[in-house]
Amino acid sequence: MIKNILLDLDDTIFDFKRAEREALLKMLESFGVKAGDDAAERYSAINKWHWKQLELGHMTRNEVLSRRFEVFIKEEGFDIPPETAREKYENNLSRGHYYMPGAHEALKRLKPSYRMYLVSNGTARVQYGRIRSSDLEEYLDGIFISQEIGFNKPDRRFFERAAERIPGYKREETVIIGDSLSSDIRGGVNSGIVSIWYNPQFKANDTLDGDSPVRPDLELNAWEDIERVLLSIQDPGLT
Repeated sequence: MIKNILLDLDDTIFDFKRAEREALLKMLESFGVKAGDDAAERYSAINKWHWKQLELGHMTRNEVLSRRFEVFIKEEGFDIPPETAREKYENNLSRGHYYMPGAHEALKRLKPSYRMYLVSNGTARVQYGRIRSSDLEEYLDGIFISQEIGFNKPDRRFFERAAERIPGYKREETVIIGDSLSSDIRGGVNSGIVSIWYNPQFKANDTLDGDSPVRPDLELNAWEDIERVLLSIQDPGLT
């Protein structure tokens, strides 16, 4: 029986892409720079690439947080100091939240039956700011952020440290739900827990672990289906 649900935050519970866009454009506007979707999309791609390097262990967190703005500003030709841009962007990002479709309602329904824990690679002050701007914390039994844990998803040690803080933790009673194959799903596989890939856009699974795909145990395409997906773990005959 499943008792514990580990929940990724960005693009699983909260709509990170929307928040990222608004935080970036507001930061640029504070420097007198008028920009639109093209700049936001380019920053998003640069940002995503840098966080991937953190997952792979190729960059430190501080390198990721600084270099993404250095690369973006240089590429766009903006006359903006990167560290000031970073500070303003993170301040903007920490002040708002947008739930993914159906996520808020799903948390309300799940709360009476499951213990739910947040597992995030995001920056602690930004994530706590976003959580506190919402009512998310009232549904959670714990918050595990890699900056505080000392290891990043998908490192197995991240999940081991989190498990130590979950009362009566058992792997067979735990699932992880997340949108990232390389972070959440690979982390679940590394830790021996059931992994549920949140994939509302029906993306193809093209993430490899060596020469093999990173394979989730289950796929969730809409939060409205979460009870059915969880029930199917107890009874595989259900679809």
